[in-house]
Amino acid sequence: MTQAVSPTPGGMARRDLSVRQAIVAACVAMAVVTGIDLADGRLDLLFSVGFVLIVITVPMSVDVRSLFPTGVFPPVLLIVTLLAVCIIAPSAIQVDGMAKDAGTIARLIAATIDHGLTLLVGHGIALILIAWRILTDAER
Repeated sequence: MTQAVSPTPGGMARRDLSVRQAIVAACVAMAVVTGIDLADGRLDLLFSVGFVLIVITVPMSVDVRSLFPTGVFPPVLLIVTLLAVCIIAPSAIQVDGMAKDAGTIARLIAATIDHGLTLLVGHGIALILIAWRILTDAER
């Protein structure tokens, strides 16, 4: 006769991703979301929603002892993704008041400012989740 036993904390920890795995998966997911959103030639709501969902998933997928990198990850992810868009498809960055002949750095700055609320929401929720994970850690 078999017995159903709830998983132990040690058993559940083996299912967590390493920080490296979580960050690589997040970068791949962000590349896919950005590629899909660029199908119409510009960054829209899908980019913002995808970014927020990705950055709040990363801290939930790693061990509590590995949360620091996930706390500094959202701004880096946003800026690197926007830099890639500025290099690959500069016409996708459409910000009011930006010159048509703006260079890569000008487009990156304009796009970062334009997506500032997205960064604030995603990073804020991620930091709240990190604090919640630390406070509710059973081994604390």
